[in-house]
Amino acid sequence: MITSTPLARRIVGVADLQVSADPADLLVTYALGSCLGVAIHDPFAGVGGLLHVMLPDSVIDPNRARANPATFVDTGVPLLFRQAYALGARKERIVARVAGGATMGATEEEDRFQIGRRNFAKLRELFWKNGVLLSAHDVGGNASRTLVLNMATGDVLVKAEGHTVAL
Repeated sequence: MITSTPLARRIVGVADLQVSADPADLLVTYALGSCLGVAIHDPFAGVGGLLHVMLPDSVIDPNRARANPATFVDTGVPLLFRQAYALGARKERIVARVAGGATMGATEEEDRFQIGRRNFAKLRELFWKNGVLLSAHDVGGNASRTLVLNMATGDVLVKAEGHTVAL
């Protein structure tokens, strides 16, 4: 009889990130509303990471960005990549996927600040400037999402409104 080792669930909180090279890890972040969940994985090195980022641009609060770079897209994403590189990941092999960026009002007109849309626009700009391809995304709408990165396989799942889809 073949038995498998249960995966260790590592929770990534709001304005937080985790990187791993352990195939037994399952990186999970919950309650992605206007926030983005950014999952990266280097299948060759077996290194990946997950970021739960809240706001697009650190210029609104440089002190907060210094204290917790994972709060902002423009500081959290580079930190995520640097930590993955430190574990052996290489940019040209990274598979990047993102979920979240929802409208948090009943309609887009009610979502005055458009944080979800601005987060995704900033992420795409940052990826473009740094030559990183976005492999898949599940953004927009008005549903909160959960994002899961399986370190053993590199698979990314998004759960929203009772449905689970692979990215």
